[in-house]
Amino acid sequence: MTNGSPEIQAGSGVALRRAFEGRVVAFAIVVLACLAGAALYAGYSVWRSRTAAAGASGSAAAVAITVLPDASSARPGATERPYALFRRTALGPEYGRVSMAYLDDPQGHRFVTPLQCDRIHYAAGHGMCLEARRGVSTSYLAHVFDARLTIISSLPLAGPPSRTRISPDGRLAAFTVFTSGHSYSTTDFSTRTSLVDAASGHMLVDDLEKFEVLRDGTRFRAFDFNFWGVTFARDSNRFFATLGSGGMTYLVEGDIARRTMRVVHQNVECPSLSPDGRHVAFKRRVAEGGLGRFVWRLFVLDLASGNAAALAAETHNIDDQVEWLDDNHIVYALPDESASGSGSSNLWVVPIAGSAPRRLLVPSAFSPAIVR
Repeated sequence: MTNGSPEIQAGSGVALRRAFEGRVVAFAIVVLACLAGAALYAGYSVWRSRTAAAGASGSAAAVAITVLPDASSARPGATERPYALFRRTALGPEYGRVSMAYLDDPQGHRFVTPLQCDRIHYAAGHGMCLEARRGVSTSYLAHVFDARLTIISSLPLAGPPSRTRISPDGRLAAFTVFTSGHSYSTTDFSTRTSLVDAASGHMLVDDLEKFEVLRDGTRFRAFDFNFWGVTFARDSNRFFATLGSGGMTYLVEGDIARRTMRVVHQNVECPSLSPDGRHVAFKRRVAEGGLGRFVWRLFVLDLASGNAAALAAETHNIDDQVEWLDDNHIVYALPDESASGSGSSNLWVVPIAGSAPRRLLVPSAFSPAIVR
């Protein structure tokens, strides 16, 4: 049997070569398409991460970030530059981590630490971190940390975190959790507020409801007492807090050594004492627009005169325990309107007197502690 003429064999060779070349070209096109797709995806990922990093500032420019590798690298107490410590709320891998920004450049470079918190506060070398560890079953913890943001002790919490404060001298910590319900805007919530020795992490008072309360010199007691929003005076023994009972809220002044509190004002929630001890900033429920609608507005109480005045420069609904930037300005969080539904928020600052407008302090941030 023969294999055909030379002409037929040559024609078959040309056909095979052309088929092979066609397959090579097709393969090259597929490879180039894959590379182009990978490049486009990488570019999109970079754009998305930069947009998330820009967060609530509304700017497409990325904020410079240094992610610290471990707790020993975080030394906020070692700097002489005033700074804000806060919970980061920009979407991305650093969401929820404790971060730091210098007050002379609050929208610039920031440092992101390994510490993960839902609420934080810090002063004079000690801090409190309230953490919700979410999973199949969610657990809640209170962590006491030091100036390096290293956790030195932890306590289990009875419910979701709400508020926390460190005394100005760093000796004491207070925290509030919900034992039922999850918001102060409803009437069916219950809270527990505790006091902790920040140096040792030992519980000092497991529930403020064990303190005696006086109103107009007479013992005041009801089955529905709830306390929240502790703020400390400079001596760490005196503090203020909210007492809720019978559909009313009261500002109480407490004495830890005597285990007593006294009612000093009405219609006060989430108080925050100014550094000079002269004013208490707080939120108050006020009617708006009829139809039984209520919102929280920011007020400032002059402790000497007892007069409380609404902040003219801020008319948003504020559900926060504010922080003081200095004796004349307060800092608070508002949801980021440019990232609706993301859980992101921004920190704003406003004067307690006059009509000067609020200004953005730190974008993509929540639960601030101002450290000077």
